Amino acid sequence: SCRKVLIMSKVAVIGAGAAGLVAAYAAAKNGNEVTVFEKNEKCGKKIYITGKGRCNVTHECTPSEFLSNVVTNAKFMTSSIYGFSPEDTVNFFESGGLKLKTERGARVFPVSDKASDVSKCLENYCKKAGVIFKFGEEVKSIEVISSTISDIITSKGKYFFDNVIVCTGGKSYPLTGSTGDGYVFAQATGHNIIEPKQGLCGLNLKGIWFKKLQGLSLKNINLSVFYNGKKAKELFGEMLFTHYGISGPVVLSASSLINRYDLNNVKLYVDFKPALNYEQLDNRILRDFESYKNKDISNCLKQLLPSAVIPEILKRSAVAEDKKVNSLTKAERHSLLTNIKNFDMLILSLRGFDEAIITCGGVDVKDLNPKTMESKLIKGLYFCGEVLDIDAYTGGFNLQIAFSTGFAAGNGIKD
Repeated sequence: SCRKVLIMSKVAVIGAGAAGLVAAYAAAKNGNEVTVFEKNEKCGKKIYITGKGRCNVTHECTPSEFLSNVVTNAKFMTSSIYGFSPEDTVNFFESGGLKLKTERGARVFPVSDKASDVSKCLENYCKKAGVIFKFGEEVKSIEVISSTISDIITSKGKYFFDNVIVCTGGKSYPLTGSTGDGYVFAQATGHNIIEPKQGLCGLNLKGIWFKKLQGLSLKNINLSVFYNGKKAKELFGEMLFTHYGISGPVVLSASSLINRYDLNNVKLYVDFKPALNYEQLDNRILRDFESYKNKDISNCLKQLLPSAVIPEILKRSAVAEDKKVNSLTKAERHSLLTNIKNFDMLILSLRGFDEAIITCGGVDVKDLNPKTMESKLIKGLYFCGEVLDIDAYTGGFNLQIAFSTGFAAGNGIKD
């Protein structure tokens, strides 16, 4: 241990978010002298608003299941997710005194339902490990001499460090301080940036038909994403109609899949009754028709669908709302079936960065060592968390990416 003190490395961590706090703790635990620079007045400002203020810490799953939920650069994540798995994350927080619970969909939250407890737990770990915090101090640039880290310049001065870990987040929710600083540092030191795009966000739809459905929440539906006429993904869960189009968990996940596509070639389809195949749904409708013989079709469908969506489905099926059930033709019935199982929607655009939960794109992982997150171009420079071009579906996966890459970076600084 004496030897460790003699060769102790000076480490700067830029950004006190999820990735930065874990990186700082992991580096300090290895006997390094760690200083965290945070331009905000406190830690974990973005953590406070994740999971609607409850903070979905991770997803209860194996590393391989985790990787199947990573949209971009899953292969790069392999080493770090096995190095610090969802199970490790749960143990880490519980050992730090934060009790966790698993809710439906295998999503893990603090028992207290307070995101602030997650930030406090991380900060306590860092303080116990001797991490120094400099709040309200913004890093302006990173100085490099002959491909090696030398100094960092902040709003308050110049400091020498052996290693610098950049954990500045992406561009989403800029009010929390994630304004893309990390991309500037990365480009200035010769790294490639994959164009940042909004991820896990709502979708603006073409047309105005959805305005009548505003506020309608759908459960247990299938959302299929088609690109150039081919099915790219099928998502099961909840969806919400809004004043601009659609949102909700399946839509957020779909947005991260399509944000690099030409949206003119994307089509979404909702299956309102995924538990029933065409034949079963047809039989169900025929049974309902028996009991509603002389009634209007719009009343009959209330047994099957939310009232708000019935007028739109009838319109698309070219069936009048006051048409009597017993006068419906076979062709009209099949048109109804098609619109219940394949309700199509066209996308106008993604919602903005101010509403996007995460940023897709960022520092090109080809420039980094996947085991340590160290740059292949600059010795002693590391990147982790949302600044990287790695993203996943909704459900605690993106915070886990921050923890795993943060741990890999901090733990990678051993001397």
